[in-house]
Amino acid sequence: MTEPDESHPDDEANDIPDDADTAADESRATDEAMADDTVADVSDEPAADDSLAAPEPTEPIDEGEVLFYEPGGSWWVVSIGPILIGAVLAMEIAGPGQVHWPVMMIFAVILVGFSLVQVHAARTHVSVRLTEATLQQGTRKLLLTDIAKIYPENNGPEHQTWESARALGELPAVPRRRKGVGVKLADGGLAQAWARNVGRFRDELTVAHQAAQMGLPPRGKRDDS
Repeated sequence: MTEPDESHPDDEANDIPDDADTAADESRATDEAMADDTVADVSDEPAADDSLAAPEPTEPIDEGEVLFYEPGGSWWVVSIGPILIGAVLAMEIAGPGQVHWPVMMIFAVILVGFSLVQVHAARTHVSVRLTEATLQQGTRKLLLTDIAKIYPENNGPEHQTWESARALGELPAVPRRRKGVGVKLADGGLAQAWARNVGRFRDELTVAHQAAQMGLPPRGKRDDS
């Protein structure tokens, strides 16, 4: 007779690998490998580009000496209103009639306020400031190196093209009681610089422009060197 198999069932169960434990081990190995790859990717990632950071402020331009300046308006105009009101008040006080204080105060506020607005607008939009490196017309400032050419004064009967060009600054045309100086900008456009004393302005602008085109530093730096 065949002898019965004396092997214990539990021994056979122990010889068979546990599928659940194997799957768990493989899952843990996979997770560890992914974690290692992630750490490697992070460590290999280049640092943030410095070019994306906020740009550093540029150094201010050394404009040098002021060669020509016209403020565009004088504050003494504001005193005209109080002077007129004072004269009228003096006549009313000296006369036999009643002094109209409320009316005089209202007129004083109107005249002074209007004068303040007018002078402020003139000094903002009709001022001229020429330095060794820049030209400011109203609220617009440009480098002298942005000017390619300065046209000579037109003394002939023929109309020059630059005389119809737009004025530098925010005004569409040359302001009243000012005369234009034709300039060709570096981008090829034509424009008119302008000033009240246009003769002196043209001379100073021409000399300063020539120095800027030659790359000469402001006079202060030239003297130091």
